Amino acid sequence: MSKRAIDLAERFKTFNDEVIEFVTNCSDESWNKVCPGERWSVGVVVRHIAASHYGALGLAKMMATGEKLPDLTQDGIDRLNLKHAEKHRYCTRDEVLKALRENGASVADYVAGLSDTDLERSGHIAAAGGDMTTEQLILIIILRAGGEHFANAKAAIGA
Repeated sequence: MSKRAIDLAERFKTFNDEVIEFVTNCSDESWNKVCPGERWSVGVVVRHIAASHYGALGLAKMMATGEKLPDLTQDGIDRLNLKHAEKHRYCTRDEVLKALRENGASVADYVAGLSDTDLERSGHIAAAGGDMTTEQLILIIILRAGGEHFANAKAAIGA
């Protein structure tokens, strides 16, 4: 466990708490509005954050332990995202809140326990532009890209 990891986990917790508050206060009308960037409903976008971006924890775990990462292409990720959006187009706030709480707790707990060495291990993710460290994966895929989706969801409802 390192101070960097604890700080990163706290930054993630703050983000996750903001998303949970947003979902909790989202009206039925707002939940179903379409986000222009993704062309998915607000509900699907937020579920995508909780499932796909927080799901990148699996890659972070592999990277931190030195395992070889799967060959992820942008086309492959796009196909998975479209399948996810279609499958969960009728997701409920309760379902998404559960995923945010459970998956968010897993991300925060794991990240807080990382060492500086774990954070500095690297792997290759073609879809993200090449080699990156575990810390960069958390910052770029979970926080930044997840944050971009969150900003689109908020913009779709004028928040």
